[in-house]
Amino acid sequence: MKKIYIASDHAGFEMKEAVRAYLSSKACEVVDMGPADASRVDYPDYARKVAEAVATDPAASGVLICGTGIGISMAANRFKGVRAALCHDAYTAAMARGHNDANVLCFGARVVGLGVAESMIDAWLESAFEGGRHADRVAKIEACGVFL
Repeated sequence: MKKIYIASDHAGFEMKEAVRAYLSSKACEVVDMGPADASRVDYPDYARKVAEAVATDPAASGVLICGTGIGISMAANRFKGVRAALCHDAYTAAMARGHNDANVLCFGARVVGLGVAESMIDAWLESAFEGGRHADRVAKIEACGVFL
């Protein structure tokens, strides 16, 4: 059973709830990292929760949702071992996994509808990292920059 940590900010709360139910229906173990309601919160706090969980549990993955997906993906990518991909459709989600070994899927609740979100999740979960030349590139990503 695939373990998936999920979180959002207030703008993504309703989508997070729907995605959490969708992931559960696909026999995933879903760990909801918050928030508990749609009250205003700051997306970096929730990106951090999922990023730290994924970084310490490499067999798991994460899903992060904010208004656009931009801020929450930027925050998550500050953590070593996290490859958070901002996706907008099933193709970008499949490529994020296949070419970049993305372990956190990010998207915006104000940008994609639930049907598109579900198709992205399916593509992302059903895709496998291709390795090969992509492994060298992922290693370079992991070697870059300063991590928190």
